[in-house]
Amino acid sequence: MSKPGNTIAFFDFDGTLTQTDTMFVFFKYAKGPLIYYGAFLLLSPLFVLFKLKIVPGQFAKEAAMWLLFSGMKRSEIEQIGKRFCAEKIDPIIRPEGLKRLNWHREQGHLVYIVSASVEEWLKPWAESNGIPLICTSLLYKNDIFTGKLNGLNCNGPEKVRRIKKEINLSDFETIYAYGDTSGDREMLAIATHAEFKPFRS
Repeated sequence: MSKPGNTIAFFDFDGTLTQTDTMFVFFKYAKGPLIYYGAFLLLSPLFVLFKLKIVPGQFAKEAAMWLLFSGMKRSEIEQIGKRFCAEKIDPIIRPEGLKRLNWHREQGHLVYIVSASVEEWLKPWAESNGIPLICTSLLYKNDIFTGKLNGLNCNGPEKVRRIKKEINLSDFETIYAYGDTSGDREMLAIATHAEFKPFRS
């Protein structure tokens, strides 16, 4: 059995700890059903191209973020994110996922959430639960959202690059990783114990 201080666990968020992708839930919450469904209709061809792997996820995400939020103040987006975290995330958390996350913490393991979701709608929840977060961030200019991501979307190889930038993995004998899509493949590959599509009862 590994020593508590020598163990770390990385959890993907959307689809792994949650029952659905929080990005679309946030879009609908922030803009209301009418604007949300209108935007979804406009962007649906792009989402199809993304699913077919013809356009990258970063391009699709930036297009959606630009259409819905460009020009908004940072403080406005953050306030919406705080309300969203308080009202919408807990009901979509997978109970078994939360149970496993808490088990790791009870064992004294270091636990991180590593997500392609944007910090504005995920960070308040992570902070309220005392969980360190590695995720995507937005690009602002003079505190106005530009419609672009700040750097790369935290997905695929970028998840591992961000992890290694923040954490010296050689300090840990045991590494757990939990994910549910191809965007988690690289993170799962660095683990000594990896679980794909866990917490589904």
